[in-house]
Amino acid sequence: MRLLLTGNEAIARGAWEGGVTAAFGYPGTPSTEILENLVKYDGVYCEWSPNEKVALEAAAGASIAGARCIVTMKLVGLNVAADPLMTLSYVGVRGGLVVVVADDPGQHSSQTEQDTRHYARLAKVPILDPADAVDARAFMLEAFELSEKYGCPVILRTTTCVGHSRALVECGEARPRNVTEFKKEPSRFVPLPLWGRKLRVKVEERMDAQSADASSHATLNHVIPGAAADLGIITCGITALYCRELMPEAPVLKLGWPWPFPDSMIREFTASVKRVVVIEEGDPILEEHVRSLGIACSGKSDVVPRCGELTPDRIFEIREKIRGTNNALPKPFPQADGLPMRPPVFCPGCPHRALFYALTKFDVIVTGDIGCYSLAVFPPLERTDVLICMGGGFTLAHGLDKAGEKKKVVGVLGDSTFFHSGITGLLDVVYNKGTSTLIVVDNSSTAMTGHQDHPGTGRTISGEPAPAASIEAIARACGMKRVTVCDPFDQEQLHKVLAEEIAADEPSLIISKAPCPLQIRRRLGPVRAIDAAKCKNCKACLKCGCPAIVVTANGKPAIDPQLCSGCRLCESVCKFGAIAPVAIPGQEG
Repeated sequence: MRLLLTGNEAIARGAWEGGVTAAFGYPGTPSTEILENLVKYDGVYCEWSPNEKVALEAAAGASIAGARCIVTMKLVGLNVAADPLMTLSYVGVRGGLVVVVADDPGQHSSQTEQDTRHYARLAKVPILDPADAVDARAFMLEAFELSEKYGCPVILRTTTCVGHSRALVECGEARPRNVTEFKKEPSRFVPLPLWGRKLRVKVEERMDAQSADASSHATLNHVIPGAAADLGIITCGITALYCRELMPEAPVLKLGWPWPFPDSMIREFTASVKRVVVIEEGDPILEEHVRSLGIACSGKSDVVPRCGELTPDRIFEIREKIRGTNNALPKPFPQADGLPMRPPVFCPGCPHRALFYALTKFDVIVTGDIGCYSLAVFPPLERTDVLICMGGGFTLAHGLDKAGEKKKVVGVLGDSTFFHSGITGLLDVVYNKGTSTLIVVDNSSTAMTGHQDHPGTGRTISGEPAPAASIEAIARACGMKRVTVCDPFDQEQLHKVLAEEIAADEPSLIISKAPCPLQIRRRLGPVRAIDAAKCKNCKACLKCGCPAIVVTANGKPAIDPQLCSGCRLCESVCKFGAIAPVAIPGQEG
């Protein structure tokens, strides 16, 4: 049976065919769709875990009992899960355990461009690198086999392009699931130094065996033949397909299992060509290793860009550098000539806009976090001053406060991020007697990645009812005495709350609670309109940054009724009463 699948759908299919019992993950583009598709298959337990560390630890427990498991996350999620990964490499697994990590060359939706192959090398575990959806399914099956053969986790590294592009995939049926039964073996699964030192030696022995295996594994590593022997290309992932298309005359060593390095295969391939070029996205990991073998090669040191995604256009430029020619691709048709720039903005009716608009009235430092609310850094709000990683909205604020910063500090993060890694930051502020004002912008969803559920929504990934964790109750349990829940669209009340809590000489938490209009799929209230006769053209409403408010030919603002969500923010900021609800047939809130 052949199906047209995206890479992420193919990974889910491969996991199901491979007999996966349990799947754990945290949503993050470009990995989110893997679990969203896997949960559709009968008999597979799937969950959105509070964070990636929890997901990997839960999967480790299931795997130690003998079940086949996968864990999904995006590249920066592996930073969170790195602690259990390092130890899991020593203690190993019983059932196959595959950690699917989606890298993002070019930073399409991520704060970094880090290369997960570094983690594979650091943890001393195999990593597989599929080039398309066909590989993605096949490599999942191989990953389970390798994990059980060597008793260690295996990383499957996908990328934005691989995960979101489609291909016709030959599919099969699911194999029987492993029988689970925990067997006590403390000398293996309790890595105290006494036993851990012996496990460390076994890791090195395992890596030697894997390197030899990788050199003879025709499914994962193989040579795509070429007619000429003047140039040989070593590459991995989707870059191999681009190289095959743009340089069909050159033989290509396509490494789907790039680590541990298949040294015998690399030596044999390079001996068959006159010149070697290593073309890889991310860091020069393959290139540096080829050089360490005493093999001269070109790569990121001379012809391959160090940063960004290696698109076909960039492979073409690499080809021209290799050949020493100066051909150029046809310039794209200038479809966007004369069009205005479209910077990223909050959606109409987004409650985060109301919160950050209120913060523009206060002279404070705002530490932000990862989510839709990251957009508060852009004009016209410009109300985020620093942002690092998930959970950092609270901890950065605490650090600034304890450093003696004279201005008041406000730390902001979302509800999903609060459960992911914000609770410990809040606890730190309370326990160490900080004075920061902390804000959770709660829209009851992991909105930025597509409205996935989390421990506070009252639903699991499969839509089943679940206990909804209370942010307010958790904060009070952590010792936070000042906790206030407010509606961000009630600007008068919100300003009062902000003024009181920012002025307080003790920590406080504000929960700005309102739904995401894209999730509830309806207007928040009646459509608003601007009465041109009452409008003084002060343009205060434009400072909200709402896409529904436009400037007309006469220079005055107006509201597009097709875009207006009825959130009432603009009405609350107009001092002249020029904005009011209007009745539009068929478009009631």
